[in-house]
Amino acid sequence: MTRCAVLGSPIAHSLSPVMHRAAYAELGLDWRYDAFEVAEDELRDFLATLGDDVRGLSLTMPLKRVALELADTVDPVAELIGAANTMLFEPDGSRSVHNTDVPGLVAAFAERGITAAESAVVLGGGATAASTLAALRGMQVSEVTLVVRSVAKAERLLDLAAELGLKTSVADFGQVEQIGGFDLCVSTVPGGAVDPWAEHFAAVAPVVFDVAYHPWPTQLAIAAHRIGTELLNGLDLLVHQATLQVEMMTGRSPAPLAAMRSAAREELVDREPH
Repeated sequence: MTRCAVLGSPIAHSLSPVMHRAAYAELGLDWRYDAFEVAEDELRDFLATLGDDVRGLSLTMPLKRVALELADTVDPVAELIGAANTMLFEPDGSRSVHNTDVPGLVAAFAERGITAAESAVVLGGGATAASTLAALRGMQVSEVTLVVRSVAKAERLLDLAAELGLKTSVADFGQVEQIGGFDLCVSTVPGGAVDPWAEHFAAVAPVVFDVAYHPWPTQLAIAAHRIGTELLNGLDLLVHQATLQVEMMTGRSPAPLAAMRSAAREELVDREPH
């Protein structure tokens, strides 16, 4: 039996198993998809235990960076971002790593008819923010403002933005009142972190993408909904990046987006306290 899996730490919260299994059922594939708790310093040894029945792995934190060091080939997007969320085991025994977060974000916007913009504000300074910058550049965005907790720690993101050709400014959350007038707002910070400024950021752009999805809604989402701002959430990103993984791992396209989204939503409902 062909197997795939998601790795990370912590991993119990991952929606990847229900989404990938829903895809296999829809595609008529008798494949397995499991979840394994794997820390950063354990990935090399874990990979060494895998048999030739494994086709692909989804990688979540904290494995996205170390995966680059354990691959034979790295796709250009993963190399640029410095993070991979997908590992494929090729027929010749080699390993390739890829980043589906970037095209997944572009696809999530495109599903809402948003394929291009000029300016954006990105909240947060981590790996998802890096993927967001690359996705925005792919949507022809030319100007980005980064809002981070510590401007001093934004150096790597600023280097990436420069490499992408983005005109970029950076601010901390103490300066938010001066920030406004964008085409898009993308929040990549954990749910709750933007709460004190939710009303402000809900109104800085006609479209807000909050990458949180559980618990939902966030205060940012509530504020955006209240004033009629178009809203996307983390489930949109999660499903689109997962469909790309399914297509890469199975060689079947298109992946069943609707079935995967439905499975993820049902799982989230099941997790709610009753």
